[in-house]
Amino acid sequence: MSERKTRVLIVDDSAVARDLLERGLSLDKDIEVVGKASDAYSARDKIVFLKPDVLTLDVEMPRMDGIEFLKRLIPQYPIPTVVVSAVTAEGSRRALDALEAGAVEVVGKPSANDRGALREMLADLAEKVKAAAASDLSKLAGRAKPRPKAPRAAPAARPSGRVSRVVAIGASTGGTVALHHVIEALPADMPPILVVQHMPPVFTRMFAESLDRSSALSVSEAADGDPLERGRVYIAPGDRHLSLARKNGGYIVSVGDEAKVSGHRPSVDVLFRSVAAEAGADGVGVLLTGMGRDGADGLLKMRETGARCISQDEASSVVWGMPREAWEAGAAEKLVPLDEIAGEIMLLLGREKT
Repeated sequence: MSERKTRVLIVDDSAVARDLLERGLSLDKDIEVVGKASDAYSARDKIVFLKPDVLTLDVEMPRMDGIEFLKRLIPQYPIPTVVVSAVTAEGSRRALDALEAGAVEVVGKPSANDRGALREMLADLAEKVKAAAASDLSKLAGRAKPRPKAPRAAPAARPSGRVSRVVAIGASTGGTVALHHVIEALPADMPPILVVQHMPPVFTRMFAESLDRSSALSVSEAADGDPLERGRVYIAPGDRHLSLARKNGGYIVSVGDEAKVSGHRPSVDVLFRSVAAEAGADGVGVLLTGMGRDGADGLLKMRETGARCISQDEASSVVWGMPREAWEAGAAEKLVPLDEIAGEIMLLLGREKT
């Protein structure tokens, strides 16, 4: 007998969008759309009777927006939620607010005229719905931190000098909150940190800006050819691979649109393999919460070249998929709770956490 299908409730104020999402998700044999709702109040009633496993949620809705709905819903009905939001600056900002409110995944809603992008989005949504169904919302409780309302004081000058060590971090489902937790706990004089978080274009820029506001480090979306500098974090742009490369005796980042690897672009495997090839034993690899196995093979390559490599432990992972695959493959030398990962990175770099 086959496993039970993932039951999904679609919440969107657009009838066209609801029908499109229903048709797309219904193509996946492991998903059953059990209902559709046009606003938060209708969704609330249908949740009680239909008992879905996962919600897809538009953040821009009449009467009550998706963010306020999540804030009220999650404490009473902790249902994994995938946000489906417009790929615009405002839509991305609102989607990140929804992630802070308890959503576990985000998918960009492309133009209705771009059929190729729509097909790709629907396939991505199906995978993220299944990842959400496997998530544990209790692991998000208390993790998200409100972004500062006032500007930070001007930071001290960024440390200079030759870059020798490189930290690479990969994450997927639940990773935005986990990355906030890790990056905010690191000091300003860190070696450069390269990050792949599975997330659509535009969303990654907004996520980088969010991290920059709340961290002592300088965080930005990576641009092709950026020189690696101490005190900086480089976030892979959505739908672009991020790699480490060498130029004129130093490190730079390479950003490209090559084919998907391990089903993703950006791919954690691409980043980790490049760090293995270019930095070798000077690398530190960290694999955080996420569905699937992206990053496991790359982390193994890093460890084989002498890099220090860790994975997030099961107890603190929203989805213990990617970290588990790395652990079982022998790629991670240690499983570390999320609260201790920043400190462990410092130890692997040969220094005490300040």
